[in-house]
Amino acid sequence: METSLSADLLRRTAPLYERVRKVIPPVEWPVFAGDIDAIRTLKRERNAVILAHNYQTPEIFHCVADIVGDSLALAREAMKAEADIIVLAGVNFMADTAKLLNPEKTVLIPDLDAGCSLASSITAADVRLLRERYPGVPVVSYVNTSAAVKAESDICCTSANARKIVESLGVGKVIMLPDEYLARNVAAETDVEIVAWAGHCEVHERFTAAEIRSFREQHPGVVVLAHPECPPEVVAEADFTGSTAAMANYVGAKRPARVVLVTECSMSDNVAVQYPEVEFVRPCNLCPHMKRITLPKIRRALETMMHEVTIDPAIAGRARRAIERMLAI
Repeated sequence: METSLSADLLRRTAPLYERVRKVIPPVEWPVFAGDIDAIRTLKRERNAVILAHNYQTPEIFHCVADIVGDSLALAREAMKAEADIIVLAGVNFMADTAKLLNPEKTVLIPDLDAGCSLASSITAADVRLLRERYPGVPVVSYVNTSAAVKAESDICCTSANARKIVESLGVGKVIMLPDEYLARNVAAETDVEIVAWAGHCEVHERFTAAEIRSFREQHPGVVVLAHPECPPEVVAEADFTGSTAAMANYVGAKRPARVVLVTECSMSDNVAVQYPEVEFVRPCNLCPHMKRITLPKIRRALETMMHEVTIDPAIAGRARRAIERMLAI
């Protein structure tokens, strides 16, 4: 009976495996198939959607997610989700953003410890002190921040729209937080003076210019795409710099023979599924927080309705305004 059930399960999930067979070995698929099948059933029963960031592993990104993308895409699409429940396969600040934009919906995060080095690098009190030090200077807060920090900010930004947001304010100086490298990279592209905060992404800060040169030496002709959370000297060595969505779009439009995505390494697996003819050089810097989200945890979240995201109403309204100002631009 068990063998028959397993065979039936593998038949049902075979079309899903076809999506990811280039990046998931056949021997691993039976480990994922049961959870994937159960999650897809639970989504229908609960009227739920799963939002997955580009750094999620392929079995999540391609097999159970309904909406995928970078922080900006998830923020936009969260507002359109026609579902009672949103499960955020990402980190806490993304789940907070989904809740801020969908206060009437139930938002679940599969692991409460899925944090972010950037979000934890600054507090609302820090923002208030910055305002005292730079009176009248507007605060641009990266989406990789807590709801409390967003509430103290004038407007939010993502890596995809940071320069556009900064320049939209029409002022000579802004405070941009918490990612120092993103702020420095934006400052190099604009005449606006930027006051930065010393926060760093623990994935992107580890890349070095020497490492990029090594990629080029070891893989002649490789095209280097870097995330703007990388140090400026890394960005200077790259052929293109952009958000995770911009990197994926570059690969789709240019179809380079060989490419390296200087970002979290699951990103390469997910883009490789879409463009199997492109050779991906994989620098594997993993985000330990993103990797806390797994299929079993997503399944358990839908089965038990844990962990529900709640935000203090006194904070939520002001934080929502900062995000909505960004989305309006």
